[in-house]
Amino acid sequence: QVQLVESGGGLVQPGGSLRLSCTASGSISSINFMGWYRQAPGKQRELVATMPTGGTTNYADSVKGRFTISRDNAKNTVYLQMNSLMPEDTAVYYCNAHVRSGWNARLYWGQGTQVTVSS
Repeated sequence: QVQLVESGGGLVQPGGSLRLSCTASGSISSINFMGWYRQAPGKQRELVATMPTGGTTNYADSVKGRFTISRDNAKNTVYLQMNSLMPEDTAVYYCNAHVRSGWNARLYWGQGTQVTVSS
């Protein structure tokens, strides 16, 4: 079994910054990709950014130029640096990871961390 644990959410004023972290632990042979999604109240979960192992990153248009995804493969950790935050960035942020454990491979999700942008 694999667990994803997120941290770093909180309350921030518009224009501020936050850094989210997500660490995968458990029975991990390799990780194909890690990423971040978010879900605002009353809306569907949407892609924020993904980072395949050895591949190119992908960002939602709404966060390009403001958010940066990065990974520490040795720590099985993905980060999301969020700058110039706006109220519309308020949401629960979820990390995910496609993990291979032996012969099995599947997508795992974290429990979510709340980000609130408000003055």
